[in-house]
Amino acid sequence: MVDFVGAGCGAPDLITLRGQKLLGQADVIIYAGSLVNPELLSYAREDCEIYNSALMHLDEVIEVMKKAESEGKNTVRLHTGDPSIYGAIREQMDRLDELGIAYKVTPGVSSFCGAAAALNAEYTLPDVSQTVILTRMAGRTPVPEKERIESLAAHRATMVIFLSTGMLAELSARLIAGGYSSETPAAIVYKATWEDEKVIRCTVGELAESARKNGITKTALITVGDFLGDYHQLSKLYDKDFETEFRKADKT
Repeated sequence: MVDFVGAGCGAPDLITLRGQKLLGQADVIIYAGSLVNPELLSYAREDCEIYNSALMHLDEVIEVMKKAESEGKNTVRLHTGDPSIYGAIREQMDRLDELGIAYKVTPGVSSFCGAAAALNAEYTLPDVSQTVILTRMAGRTPVPEKERIESLAAHRATMVIFLSTGMLAELSARLIAGGYSSETPAAIVYKATWEDEKVIRCTVGELAESARKNGITKTALITVGDFLGDYHQLSKLYDKDFETEFRKADKT
């Protein structure tokens, strides 16, 4: 059995209870060494075989899984955040399907959730934004033409932008071309929930300079939108005049 496990967004105690249990039971762990907090490996048994996938290509990862399966061993594939977001797990699962190796997925706390916690922010505010767009800039890996930053920015919804810290001048220009003003609130969240977490609040037009001043070149999320501002309406959820299935409206 291969378990794809979300490591969470950084802090070792933000892995799920199930994920921690699976790490403790694993005979083999393949972890995304460039992004997963190595403290998580303390949950592994002393006799566990541990591989750093930052040093491996896909064939090598699959070969370790295949060998472990042939020896009756349990493998944990430990991915950063939640495996479903930029985890490149589909290609691994396809290969496992071809080999007849069973697998399952344990979700994790994504870094976009960790970033919101670091900001003490709510992405979905009444009368501000009820949509969160998770995306990234095109780089060495392209994005579909219909998902260009300008097209997504036209919605002026909340945006969380992954894997783009090295392209912030271009990102700002594209966000502004798409519809955000240069004064739209933004934030750079470096290594959310890690011990060296850093939060820089700025505007869309200030992204590149803010990152430069703080020496941030990678491992950061960019958040954009008026959810970072001061204005919002109160929700209906706790409005005393709003009736729900569980609560009658207060008519007094």
